[in-house]
Amino acid sequence: MEYERPIATVDIVTLTLKDGALHVALYPRAKPPFEGAHGLPGGYVHVDEDANLDAAARRVLRDKALLKGVYLEQLGTFSGATRDPRGWSISAAYVALLPQERIKGALLAKADPVPRKLPFDHGAIVKAALARVRSKSVYSTLPTFLMPAEFTITELRDVYRIVLGIEKIDLAGFRKKILDLRAIEPVEGKMRTGVHRPAQLYRRVVKDIALFDRTI
Repeated sequence: MEYERPIATVDIVTLTLKDGALHVALYPRAKPPFEGAHGLPGGYVHVDEDANLDAAARRVLRDKALLKGVYLEQLGTFSGATRDPRGWSISAAYVALLPQERIKGALLAKADPVPRKLPFDHGAIVKAALARVRSKSVYSTLPTFLMPAEFTITELRDVYRIVLGIEKIDLAGFRKKILDLRAIEPVEGKMRTGVHRPAQLYRRVVKDIALFDRTI
């Protein structure tokens, strides 16, 4: 007896910072359904090419968003008979974080509130991605993947505030916590100058996230 096979896809929530807020990168769909609408980059799993779901997600990011070497983690599975007009479908959703300057050819939409009228169930996927990033940022270095190549600790602290949606994080305590992890290092001989006194520039040195001993 033959059974109908579900559609298997991956969808990626690509988050970045713009104008002091988290934004999601949306791309125009080239084919039906929802042709021309902006949504998350996604695509079918290629069983003859993709070693696993992570490989499928990285291929989609490379081919549809022109992105390589970004932080990527699996978010969860979204499935059902009505989420895709083409039939019963399963989507492995991922979340990626990167600085704005690396994103090209995308519409950047404020992620909270979730953009309206996204195709499929992309709105629910974006909402789940925001919850994941916020909960994980409380106890890890996840927000460092939103930073440019070089940044000050004050700038990093402010990114944590934006991601977590809180008004104040003690700078001295944050500095000690982030430096103790050795997840970032000073850029020798480089300072940020301006109206305030010069500040040391840092860069991220670990490819994965590191965990704090206590929450922010």
